[in-house]
Amino acid sequence: MGAKAEVPLPPRILLGYHESWWEVPASGARATRLAALPGHITLVALAFARPDTQYHGALELAGTGLQYPYSGKVLREAIQLLRQRQPETKVLLSIGGATYTNWHALNEASLARLVRDLGLDGVDIDFEPAEPGCRTSRDGQIRCASDPAFQAIVKRMRAALPRPNILSVASWSVGAYGEGRHANAVPRSRYTGMALSLLRSPEAAAIDLVSIMAYDAGPDFDPWQAFQAYREHWSGPLVLGLRVPQTPMQREGTTLSARMESLTRNVLRDPKGGLMVYSLSGIPSGPTGPDNPDPQSVVTMICREMALPGCSTPLP
Repeated sequence: MGAKAEVPLPPRILLGYHESWWEVPASGARATRLAALPGHITLVALAFARPDTQYHGALELAGTGLQYPYSGKVLREAIQLLRQRQPETKVLLSIGGATYTNWHALNEASLARLVRDLGLDGVDIDFEPAEPGCRTSRDGQIRCASDPAFQAIVKRMRAALPRPNILSVASWSVGAYGEGRHANAVPRSRYTGMALSLLRSPEAAAIDLVSIMAYDAGPDFDPWQAFQAYREHWSGPLVLGLRVPQTPMQREGTTLSARMESLTRNVLRDPKGGLMVYSLSGIPSGPTGPDNPDPQSVVTMICREMALPGCSTPLP
């Protein structure tokens, strides 16, 4: 079921991914968008670092995977300035994602050095194998070819970054489907049940936060059902991800914004439930509106539902 978090996570988590390639060029911290993030983004993930990062110190970002259009010195100063402005905000280094997949060459020592040199609060593991190889065993449990690697990544990163560093795991939309009450949950995909072996393994005790990538799973996918499925296997802080922008869409009787608001309210009934937005810099295609919301409108809605202060403060 997972361990209770032993790190100072915010009481209500609004996790935002800060895509480094969308940041504006800057010669100083005050000119960065990162430093100007509002305080209701309580957890920020810098996206993305390479698992096989080659970082030798001196805040040299070449080889790390981060694509900030300024120096490592400016990045560290921007993080420091954000903390001065928003003392409760935590900042993580997000590792992996869809592009950086060389996990067999994981360099946890370099990643830990980068976390320390930038003054970050921990890491977010975004492990997305192309072929996880998940199958239902005779005992009814799902086991995946990727299980040993996933568990080893968590174990090695926790050893490199002991608590109070935060260790978050971003998990697939259908990663808790395939067993128990959710054995027949749809949609089925090669990622069905991918998170289950990790969450029942000893390595789960090293995790502080699970974040569900509850998007890009097709029209039959129900994010609320996914949240409930993960909750059966993980008792700690659990965050449901909303992708912004999405493809503009309409459904009879309700708007995308209304569905996001209803989903947010359901999640927040869970005392350890929170929300994630991917990403803070997304630009919708076409005019924004109830069926094509932008990051600002979604973040503001979540902030108000969480009753956090400063909800009118705009994203930079």
